[in-house]
Amino acid sequence: MQQIAPDPDRPTGLRDSGFDELLLEVAERVQGARDERARWELLLDAVVTIGADLSLDRLLSRIVTAASRLAGADYAALGVIGQSVEHPLRTFVHHGVTEDQVVEIGELPTGHGLLGLIVDHPEPLRLHDIAEHPASSGFPPHHPPMGSFLGVPVRIRDLVFGNLYLTEKANGEDFTEQDERIVVALAAAAGVAIENARLYEQAEQRQRWLEATAEINGLLVRSSSDQDALQVVADRVRDLSGADLSWVVAGPDDAHLRIEVVSGAEVDRDAMASWSMDRSLAREVARSGKPLTVTDMASDPRATTMDVIAGWPVLGPAIVVPFGHGVGVEGALAIAWTPANASGFVGVDAALPASFAEQAALALQVIRSRADQQQLAVFQDRDRIGRDLHDLVIQRLFAVGLGLESVARLTDKPAVAERLGLAIDDLDATIKDIRRTIFALGALDEAADIQAEVTRMVERSAATLGFRPTLTFEGPIRSLINDATAPEVLAVLGEALSNAARHAHASAVTVVLSVGQDVSLEITDDGAGISPGAVESGLRNMRHRAQKHGGACVIGPGPSGGTTVHWSIPAAAE
Repeated sequence: MQQIAPDPDRPTGLRDSGFDELLLEVAERVQGARDERARWELLLDAVVTIGADLSLDRLLSRIVTAASRLAGADYAALGVIGQSVEHPLRTFVHHGVTEDQVVEIGELPTGHGLLGLIVDHPEPLRLHDIAEHPASSGFPPHHPPMGSFLGVPVRIRDLVFGNLYLTEKANGEDFTEQDERIVVALAAAAGVAIENARLYEQAEQRQRWLEATAEINGLLVRSSSDQDALQVVADRVRDLSGADLSWVVAGPDDAHLRIEVVSGAEVDRDAMASWSMDRSLAREVARSGKPLTVTDMASDPRATTMDVIAGWPVLGPAIVVPFGHGVGVEGALAIAWTPANASGFVGVDAALPASFAEQAALALQVIRSRADQQQLAVFQDRDRIGRDLHDLVIQRLFAVGLGLESVARLTDKPAVAERLGLAIDDLDATIKDIRRTIFALGALDEAADIQAEVTRMVERSAATLGFRPTLTFEGPIRSLINDATAPEVLAVLGEALSNAARHAHASAVTVVLSVGQDVSLEITDDGAGISPGAVESGLRNMRHRAQKHGGACVIGPGPSGGTTVHWSIPAAAE
């Protein structure tokens, strides 16, 4: 402020009476009042400005800049309080420090020393010199010098959201009580604005989760397998939550869980099948059907399995939710963040991924049900075609063949009889081909049940044989007969039953399908046996099918007459 020089023309008495000092004091007070009014007007402008921004990141930056201007501080920062004891501050927004200085300083403050003191005791604090306070832990290399200090908590309702830190008052002065009042008022307004911004972000986040939940059915329909569908779920939930890693654990029950898919890390699928889930958050969630939230997987004893998975980053907070619907829980869906990105965990409501997982599991179950219905329709259509071929086409060919045989016996011309015989043989071959087609229609698809298919084939043969063969299963049929072996077993069984119906004239047929070291199929009948001059085209095919897989086919007389076909190949578990 400009100093007023004494007027030499004024009487000496007035100068000596202290009138000049009085004028100076009045002028200073007027100027102070004008400065105070300007600062409160600036505060009002700052409140209006920050209140209009609904982006939390931009809002925090505006609050820090406004605080610096209002208090006349060279440096300002806002530390957002986290949930970790090691890192009390999860976000640190600063003003006044250049980007080059930030790079030179390195890691930003995490809430220790003097900053941690205000976290533990959220009350305004003014200091003449930071270094003189007992809680001060000093500054790292390349940090700009800082002396005077003002710290003020920022509250949202009754909860402390963070703290405003101001240092280096202009002109080397200390922060005043008036500065403290101004910044406290700004912090109060900032708390309201931050709450509005957080509510807005939560509403947007819920909208994104709801939209993803609504579209998950369409995403899963485009998947070609359960594995692809689960990968879609894991990728989508990681994208929505902003997590570093997500995975889906599934199994027939909580005692036989395994990690099916992973998003966010490279994994060896063969090795993944051997990872034990006996001690895991996923197993606990699958057993209880209730979601779990942990703040640090590294220190949680239920998550020790994750420590041995090679290639995974060190994980901090995580959310694990049931993967299932009202009928039952198939497993668990987990999302996790690394400690460096733990702030993303705070903004995710566990109810959102839980709802998403439930809808995804329900959509997957609907898709599976549709696939089962389509497969059932295919099987029913195959059965209908097989019945039509057997009951109509084959019977008509039999009738034509019988008619030709009758004509052949009536003619006395050898050439005609020979031509008729060839026609009858062609009909027999055609009937045989049709029978093979009927049995092929009943062959397994990849997802079919070999035991059920063999049972159905044996029951179907009763229409041709005139009786139902005896059927016996021995060993883990479903486990050890794989997709490559099943069609061979069915083709051999179909050929043997067809031969028994056409040539053996048997009254009993026994079928035994067993699995151990070998897949063994034995068909025994009590019929007439194989005549020495019989054509072995079908039997030759049986032997070829066995030899192709490194097995053998032995055909000979049965224990009490008739014929026994013993066909076997080495077993190979899937």
